[in-house]
Amino acid sequence: MKKKIALIGYGVIGKRVADAIALQDDMELSGVCDVISDWRIQTAANKGYSIYAATADAQAQMREANIPVEGSMSDLLGEVDLVVDCTPKKIAVQNVALYKERNIKFILQGGEKHETTGHSFSAENNYISALNRQSTRVVSCNTTSIIRTLSALKRADLLESARGTLLRRATDPWESHLGGIMNTLLPEKDIPSHQGPDAQSVDPELNVITMAVKVPETLSHLHFWNVKLNHKTSKEEVLEAFKTSTRITLLNYADGLVSNNTIKEKYLDMGRPWGDMYEVALWQDMLKVEGDELFYAYVVDNQAIVIPETIDAIRALTGLEETAVNSILKTNTSMGIQK
Repeated sequence: MKKKIALIGYGVIGKRVADAIALQDDMELSGVCDVISDWRIQTAANKGYSIYAATADAQAQMREANIPVEGSMSDLLGEVDLVVDCTPKKIAVQNVALYKERNIKFILQGGEKHETTGHSFSAENNYISALNRQSTRVVSCNTTSIIRTLSALKRADLLESARGTLLRRATDPWESHLGGIMNTLLPEKDIPSHQGPDAQSVDPELNVITMAVKVPETLSHLHFWNVKLNHKTSKEEVLEAFKTSTRITLLNYADGLVSNNTIKEKYLDMGRPWGDMYEVALWQDMLKVEGDELFYAYVVDNQAIVIPETIDAIRALTGLEETAVNSILKTNTSMGIQK
């Protein structure tokens, strides 16, 4: 039996999660619920997704805009096994009481606090601990990349400690007309920035500290890492460690992939929806090993990297797959994630 999934919030992440669910053979999208009545929800309706309204006012506005509304959020929740909440930061936490009252499993995104679910998820790291849980939180795009790369080094018994600097995009591309920053760099005041402690919510053993700077661009994030290895090694051994993750792709600066926009163009040419990059794009010819120190850099697609993680989280919570390997393989195959 396919698991029935509700999607609450059809924004940047939500629309991608909806399409990813539709690709799976062991789950189905029962409906999309939101408060919007503009072109975004019309796109969902045009794709054949069942539309539900989060509030009575939203339902009236949708009907006025000729959106084919099938019912309320309460109606949708009565039909499903699990909810993926992709609403904006601090909205999802307001919905949690309703999910708990209905005894429905739920997944939140990284904008909410770890304490809201008591579990933070990354498929390659802690899939087993999420099996059959009532809820989890898929960590943010930057945290997901940190966990993937550092866990690969940890599995190879190479990692001692890690120090990273993040250059963070200022806003999402489709909202760049509303705000963001221009002609400035904005350092985050606190060290560590929140991504380091967030990674430790998935793996408390990680010795990691992060710093972050907000930069005037919208395509992605850029990370620079200095890792203390627990023994002297070679570049080849480090690359082999990264290759153990199916969601890290190794690129070459020498191939003309010299920036986030050139990498984005590559993924557009590959035919990925929206040019999405679900993998961490790590420059292998930039990577440097000096004795027991490792230096590397990579790009994170903030709109896409958490999508496969969310699909795996659905399988873990509902018990559709008992192992991370099986779930990751199914997700990767359906979404065209290849080494």
